[in-house]
Amino acid sequence: MQRYSDEFKRTAVRLSQQPGLQVKTVAAALEIHPFMLSKWRKDARDGRLRGRAPKAPPPGPAREIAQLQALEQAHALLHEEHDLLKKAIRFCSARKATRSPSSTRNARSTR
Repeated sequence: MQRYSDEFKRTAVRLSQQPGLQVKTVAAALEIHPFMLSKWRKDARDGRLRGRAPKAPPPGPAREIAQLQALEQAHALLHEEHDLLKKAIRFCSARKATRSPSSTRNARSTR
């Protein structure tokens, strides 16, 4: 198991507190488990993670993380739409395959 320095933990906590960023997005960008980052956030709140944190994270990573978060949300939406379309295709295909012969016979006799 990898051990992280207190400075890394404080920086990760500070990044995760940026407005509009989710913990899971910051954790993914830092390649750590979201639960670990949540634990570090709790430790910081409870005063167990001490020391001087950097004043503010550089603007570049926060901007990139925000962009990554927006792309992940767009990807999730497209994935959801794709799954919905696949279900609709399966539903329509199943309806065509299960038409009973009597319903097609009645349609022919009424012509």
